[in-house]
Amino acid sequence: MKIAFQMDPIEPININADSTFRLAEEAQARGHTLFYYTPDKLSYDEGRITARGWPLQVQRVAGNHAILGEETTVDLADFDVVWLRQDPPFDMFYITTTHLLDRLAPKTLVVNDPFWVRNFPEKLLILDFPQLMPPTTIARDLSTIRAFRDRHGDVILKPLYGNGGAGVFLLRAGDSNLSSLYEMFTGFSREPLIVQKFLPQVSAGDKRVILVDGEPVGAINRVPAEGETRSNMHVGGRPEKVDLTERDLEICATIGPLLREKGQVFVGIDVIGDYLTEINVTSPTGIQELERFDGVNIAGKIWDAIEAKRA
Repeated sequence: MKIAFQMDPIEPININADSTFRLAEEAQARGHTLFYYTPDKLSYDEGRITARGWPLQVQRVAGNHAILGEETTVDLADFDVVWLRQDPPFDMFYITTTHLLDRLAPKTLVVNDPFWVRNFPEKLLILDFPQLMPPTTIARDLSTIRAFRDRHGDVILKPLYGNGGAGVFLLRAGDSNLSSLYEMFTGFSREPLIVQKFLPQVSAGDKRVILVDGEPVGAINRVPAEGETRSNMHVGGRPEKVDLTERDLEICATIGPLLREKGQVFVGIDVIGDYLTEINVTSPTGIQELERFDGVNIAGKIWDAIEAKRA
């Protein structure tokens, strides 16, 4: 198949952690041809959805992991699969790329389905499953946020469309910084904030569970660094081997059919204790860590699902 990857610049990635690199590596091993472009090179051009980028070969050689061909402009309708793999922020630029990629269906398979990526941002899709999530409020109104903290004590405050642990704050009951943080966030963004009851179980780890076409294939535990509340690996969280619990499987059984129905082939959910906190569909990570811990070809399972859909 002809595969295109829409992703952030490939040159600075960590080849031992980046999930997109692992997907490209597995696709190449299966004989598929690869093309790479950054989201700013995606265009609507007189009825065609085009991208300016490079034929790509990958190799597991640090610093020389991406061999690029001559830059060229392609019609993405000529490709079998396009991967939507740039990182958030989930802003209007990101949303516009999903509108353009929508126009490739049904001839070209876009993974994950961009219509539902646009309508399923990670911190909003969980609202469909209130029985699985911790107490949560989404608001821009300070009095609403303050009342929520008064009810629940310690809370986590974070930007609704952030990622990688950026801008995440633990506010203890009675912390006098709430108003200042509110002013800071609302001073540079018109977006609401999301506030959740703090789950002390995070000290034991924030579990990332990988689902492929709605089915769980494994999990890693991300343990916060000393002195940190955040467990994201972008900010020093330590990955550890972990098994799926009965509660994890219950959560996956509840959300899996919807993910499969809406074309979300590669999804990473976050679970703290017994609670589902996020459903990551934009650019989930964790493949390589899970493969090292469990010895399972997760990238292969993802490509098996995609090849079956194309067939």
